[in-house]
Order: sequence, then C-alpha cells, then structure tokens
Amino acid sequence: MSRAYNFNAGPAVLPVEVLEQARDEMVDFNKSGMSIIEHSHRGKEYDAVHQEAAANIRKLLNLTDEYAVLFLQGGASLQFAMVPMNLLGAGQTADYVNSGAWASKAVKEAKLIGSVNVSANTEKDIPTKLPRIEDLKLTKGAAYVHITSNETIAGTQWKKFPVTEAPLVADMSSDMLSRSFDAKQFGLIYAGAQKNLGPAGVALVIIRKDLAERVSEKVPTMLKYKTHIEENSLYNTPPCFSIYIMMLVTRWVQKMGVANLYKQNVDKAAKIYSAVDNSGGFYKGTAVREFRSDMNITFRLPSEPLEETFVKEASKLGMKGLKGHRSVGGIRASVYNAFPLEGINALVAFMADFQKKNG
Repeated sequence: MSRAYNFNAGPAVLPVEVLEQARDEMVDFNKSGMSIIEHSHRGKEYDAVHQEAAANIRKLLNLTDEYAVLFLQGGASLQFAMVPMNLLGAGQTADYVNSGAWASKAVKEAKLIGSVNVSANTEKDIPTKLPRIEDLKLTKGAAYVHITSNETIAGTQWKKFPVTEAPLVADMSSDMLSRSFDAKQFGLIYAGAQKNLGPAGVALVIIRKDLAERVSEKVPTMLKYKTHIEENSLYNTPPCFSIYIMMLVTRWVQKMGVANLYKQNVDKAAKIYSAVDNSGGFYKGTAVREFRSDMNITFRLPSEPLEETFVKEASKLGMKGLKGHRSVGGIRASVYNAFPLEGINALVAFMADFQKKNG
C-alpha cells in the first residue's frame, strides 16, 4: 500500500519508522510475550518506557531538576482549566493573550476560575495575526502570563516569545519540538500530543515545581499538578500506549536533531507560501506574513465551491486533510516535523495544475 500525504491538523502525521516499530512490537514487546498495551503500568517493562519518554523530553529541552515532566490525560483542553485552578490564587489576576480560537478557549476557562486580564486580543483580526510584544498590556504582579505559541486554525505562530516578570505559560500543542527555545523562560508549558508528539490520549506538561506548590487544597486531587509530580504521572493508570509512541517519537527527534527539523520545517512551509504568493491572487494567504506559522499553512481560493473541488481532487491524488477548520473554511496544510518533503512537492505541483485548469 502507498501511504497518503496526511495534512491533517491533528491527529496528525507520525514518522513512518515510529509506526513500523510500533507495528513490529505490537504483539510482543521486548520479547515479553505481551503487547505494551497489555503490560501493567506498574511493571518494569512499561516503567522503562515511561522513564525514557520523560528523559527524552528533558534532554531535548535541556530541562533542569527544577522542572517536572508530566504525562496527563484530557488533552490541552483540560489544561485550559488546570492552569488557573493550580496557579491563579484568590485576589490575583492572570494575563492572557487572546490570539485566536484556541487562546480564546483558554481565556473562557480561566474566567470561570478567577480574574483574567486580556492583555491583547487579535482573535477576530482578518488577515489573522498576533499582537506585537511591545503592545501587550500586562498586569503588575500578575499570577502568570498565558500565550498560545501556534494558532492551528488561524495559521499564526509566535516567532519570538515575550519576556515577562510573571511566570510565562504556553500552550505549545501545535509546534512543540519543531524548533529550539529556552525552556527556562517558561513557568509551565503544555501540549496535546496529537500534532507533533504522538497520538491522541496524552498531554505533555512541563512545570516548574515551585509553581505547583501554589495550588489550593480545595482543588480536587486529580486536578493538582502536585499530585502528578509526587506520583511521577502514575497516580492513576496513564495512557500507556500514547506515552510509548511519544517515547519513540522523541527518540526520532533526537536522531533527526531539533535544529535540523526546524530548518526543514521552515523550508517546507516556504515552498507552500511561495506557491500562494506567486499565484497572482488565485491563492490568498490568510495570515499576516510576519506571523505565518511553519506548522499550519492557511489560504483561500476565489470561491468556496472551488475550495471544495480543490480538497476533493487533492484527496483523490492521496493528499488528505486539506480542508480548513469548520469554523473558518478555506484550505489548511498542516506540515509538522514528520511530514515528508515529497508531500510538499506534490501539493505545490497540484496547486499549480489546479490554478492552470481553474484560474
């Protein structure tokens, strides 16, 4: 069978060698006579997986012992609530940058917990963009500052992170490990795995341990970061298979090198953006150029019926998942770390042919 080019935003493309290793080990993991799915989360076989996954993250991000690496359930969406439940105390205010659909969801959840200052709001701006760092209206003595590093729907990405007095918190679901950054700049980072880290079912959380101590005793046990730090993410049965795949993916990232992946990601995105920009207006990018994402390239065609035809014809040629998010329409090509260059070239060639036939 020939594999399709998977442009889905999430669950998204995974490295083929990771999938092949998981296939080969599915029935008999490490000659144990059992699948990794069947192993006890308290057993030595799974423990080795769990420990390596965390160690790989630590190495890739150069994390010090002051940070904990957690594997939690509920995706980034649960983190929208867990962050303020743990970090936003009574009488405090949290600063949130509302940069689009996902940041907006985080704002909505935080407002249920406590006081929120929206320090900048570009959610409804067309073309889509991010606020400039110098325009952020931050609160003196804020509990924390929350940003969304990459807006998957809007196709925008922070190219440089703000330096803040309050702990910086980031939803990095869409671009985690796609580029190097200084983790010490952040108090807490979270990422749903299903875009750049592995399959759905696990969220990666990296938190400075001292921040976890802020939590009120009134917060339920399962919703405290402190609980999961103390129990090494084993307070209850974790999503073992998803963590196993994350272990394999982070092995692959180490082998490839984050700097090398970043260069590839920039080059891959540039090829598609060039096809858009040089189409004479047939394709129109939806994000302001300086904020364009390297992970999610979004653009429109002259009409919605033409966009529907574009998606259908591309799918017939093995290019899947190009339909834009249902809330905004258009076209979205998600090209994460594992997306192959051959798929980029196939899309660019198809775009040129489609314009020739329909322009």
